[in-house]
Amino acid sequence: MKQRVITAVIALIIFLPLLYLGGLSFDILVTLMGIVAMSEFLIMKKKLLVSFEAIVSFLLMLSILLPVFWAGFWTQDTLGGSFYLLALVMLVYTVISKNRFSFDDAGVLLLGGLYAGLGFRFMMLARAESLWMMLYALLIVWITDSGAYLIGRKIGKNKLAPHISPNKTWEGSIGGSLSAVVIVGAYLYFVQAAFPYSFSTMLLWTLVFSVGGQLGDLIESAFKRHYGVKDSGKILPGHGGILDRFDSLLFVLPLMHFAGLI
Repeated sequence: MKQRVITAVIALIIFLPLLYLGGLSFDILVTLMGIVAMSEFLIMKKKLLVSFEAIVSFLLMLSILLPVFWAGFWTQDTLGGSFYLLALVMLVYTVISKNRFSFDDAGVLLLGGLYAGLGFRFMMLARAESLWMMLYALLIVWITDSGAYLIGRKIGKNKLAPHISPNKTWEGSIGGSLSAVVIVGAYLYFVQAAFPYSFSTMLLWTLVFSVGGQLGDLIESAFKRHYGVKDSGKILPGHGGILDRFDSLLFVLPLMHFAGLI
């Protein structure tokens, strides 16, 4: 527990000032987190971080993240083209490697790169939209997670997904989402001008995003269970990896995009 608290404090000391500043410094931090997330997928697939497939995977991640703040080199129009070209390179490598690097390997790295890459991309875009928008996303995730843990521990009896995450309960899940609606609702009341929809509409979206965040958590639990690992990585002692810490947010931010907030 002591190690967990120390790691959280150090991480917040780094993350929060850069979040407040926004701009290039925050975008660089998020890009680095995306690279680390990609390395966690590679390690779970038991791939060397200096292998050819690893280099292509990191370039895939950069092809998604760099256009946000380096538009003079990679424009929005070339984003899809860059990613697809690198995907083709990875597929060709399955032939050159004589199936040592398989289609299954390529599929995992491509989907993982798209999932984490777009999630972190929307994190940059949310901060570019406004500090209030990014705080909104973070509050939903933090309060849902805390509420689900506390309420589930107190009254939780019915398992939510026992084969994936045996400690989660329906009572905790519902309690976490209701907690998010109430507490984030108080936040929205004071910063309503920063959002394009009415207060009541934003409360409904908050409920949707809270449920989405829990789905993101379960998705990461599912692929960790598939690969037989407790944590996606070890970069955050006591907390695991980048994917462990941002699993819910990587699902919430794209949903916010589809809702027209980012």
